[in-house]
Amino acid sequence: MQSTVMKNLQTLTMLPILALASLFIRISGSTSLRPLLTGPDVAYLGSRVTFWCTATDSSPPVTYELMGDGGVLIGTDIDFQGHQSARFVLKVTATSEGSYHCTAAAGGSTGVSNSIKLTVVTPASNTRVTSEPFPPVAYEGSRFVLNCTTNGSHLSYTWFFNRKEVTSSTSPAFHLSGNTLVMGKVTLEHAGSYYCMAKSRVQDTERFSNSAPVQLTVKVNVSKPRISFSISKEGASYHGNVSCWSTRGSPPVNFSLTLDDREVGSVTAAESLAAWFPVDLVPGLDMGVAQCRVTTEVQELTSEPVTLVVGMNCIDIRSKCVFPWLPTLFVLFDDLFLFLYPTVCAVPVGGNVKMEVEYLYRADSKLAAARLSCQVSRGTFPYVSWLFNNSVLPSETHVDSNIQPALSQYAVADHRRTLFLANLGPEESGYYRCKARDSYDDSGPWVESPAMLVRVTDAPTTTIEAITIAFCCFLLLTLAACVGCVFTMFDHEQAHAHVATTNPSLDAPPLSSPLSQSEGQQDYTCSTDSSVQNQTVEITV
Repeated sequence: MQSTVMKNLQTLTMLPILALASLFIRISGSTSLRPLLTGPDVAYLGSRVTFWCTATDSSPPVTYELMGDGGVLIGTDIDFQGHQSARFVLKVTATSEGSYHCTAAAGGSTGVSNSIKLTVVTPASNTRVTSEPFPPVAYEGSRFVLNCTTNGSHLSYTWFFNRKEVTSSTSPAFHLSGNTLVMGKVTLEHAGSYYCMAKSRVQDTERFSNSAPVQLTVKVNVSKPRISFSISKEGASYHGNVSCWSTRGSPPVNFSLTLDDREVGSVTAAESLAAWFPVDLVPGLDMGVAQCRVTTEVQELTSEPVTLVVGMNCIDIRSKCVFPWLPTLFVLFDDLFLFLYPTVCAVPVGGNVKMEVEYLYRADSKLAAARLSCQVSRGTFPYVSWLFNNSVLPSETHVDSNIQPALSQYAVADHRRTLFLANLGPEESGYYRCKARDSYDDSGPWVESPAMLVRVTDAPTTTIEAITIAFCCFLLLTLAACVGCVFTMFDHEQAHAHVATTNPSLDAPPLSSPLSQSEGQQDYTCSTDSSVQNQTVEITV
C-alpha cells in the first residue's frame, strides 16, 4: 500500500518535467523552420504583385500562410511534395499598403518569416497648372507662382517653358520647389507657355501625366502720363482738345481728365495708350488746373498740372510773346490767348518750308529706308501733309500727333513732320514735297516746299568695297613709284662709277656743300646729276 502511494507521488512529480520536456521539444522543432518571404516592396495601384514563401529543410506537407498587418490572413497554400515555394498573388488596392509576413508549419513545427513593407504608388492623373494670381497675367517686377496639381502619390515634377525643360542651373530666374515654379520678379522674357509633367517610377516602369499649357502674359508698367493741348477753330468759335498719353505700358488702361481735382472725363483705352478730351473754350473763363490720370490694375499715376486760363483782346497773334517772366504760357489765336504751363508761344504757320532727304543703309550697305523731313520756319501747331508726284499720302484723316500707326509702305513721326519710306523700289522713286497749315483751322492757307526728286538706289556711292578698291589702287601706284625710284638709283650709281673710273682725281664734295643755281634747278626726285662739275649727288627720300 505504501509502495503504491510512493509510485503515484513519483508519477505526479514527473508529469511537470515531462510537460516541460515536451514543450521544449515543440519549441526546438518550431525554431527549426525559418521560412523566407520574397516579393516587391513597391507597386502601382491596380497592378498585381506576387509574394513567395519558402521553408527549406522541412518535411512535407508544409502549410504556408501569408499574413498582413494585425495578423490578418491573406492566403493559404500547402506544399505536399516538399522543397516548393508557396505563391501568393495579390491585386494592389489602396488598402494593400502595409507589412507582410508568412508562416510555415510542418511536422508540428511552425516558423515565422521576415517582413516586407509594401508601398502603393498611385500614378499621376488629371494633371493641371494653376497660377497665383489667376488668370495668368503679371506685371513687370511682380511675383508670379505656378502650381502643378495632380492626383497621385510618390511623384516628381518637371517644368517646361516654351517646350524647354526648366532647371535651376539653366534657368536661374526660376525657383523650383516641389510642385511649384516661382518667379520672384517677372520680366518680359518670362512671357510664354508653361506646362508641367508629374511622373512616378516603380522599378523599371515609369508613368507620367502632362498638364495642358498655360500662357503667361506679362504686362508693361505704364509710364507717367503726359498732357498736351490743341485748339481748333469752327467759324468764329474755338474748341480745345486735351490729349493724355503714356509712352510705355500695356493696354487696356484708363485715362481720366480732372480740372481743379474734379473729374470731367474718363476713357478706357483698349488698344492704345492715348485718350482725348474735348474742352469748350469760353473767353474770359478761368478753367483751372488740368491733370491727366492713368489707372491700371496695379498703378495710378498723374501727369504734371497744366493751368488753363482763357482771355481775349490781349495781343496780336503776329507779335512775339510778352511777359516772359510769368510762370505761364501764352497760346495766341487772333483775339484769343490761352495760358498754359510750362511756357511756350503759339504762332500761325507761315514762312518758308524746306524738305530734306536722308538715305538709311543696313550694315551690308544695302538701302533700307529713306527719311524725309519737313521743316516749317514758323508755326506752333502745324499740320503736315505729304505729296508724291502731286498725290497726297498717307491719308488726310486727323490722327493723334504723338502716336501714329505705321502704314504698310509709309510711316510718319514727329507730329507728321517726318516721313519714312519703308518699302523701297522703283515705284517709290519720284518727286516728293510737303505742305503745312494750322492744325486748328481746316480752311487755313497751306505753305508748300519745293518738290524734291527722291531716287531709290541699290547701294551708296562710297561703299566699303569701293574704299577697299581705291586703297588697293593707291597702294599699287605707290609700289610702282618706289620700284621706279629704285631703278633710277641703280642707273645713277652706274653713272657715278663710270665717272670715278674716268676721272679718279676728282672727289665728290660733301653733301652739306652749297649747290649752284644751275644745280638747284635740276631734278631731285630720286637723285641729282651735275654735269658742270661731273659730280653725282644722291638724295635718299
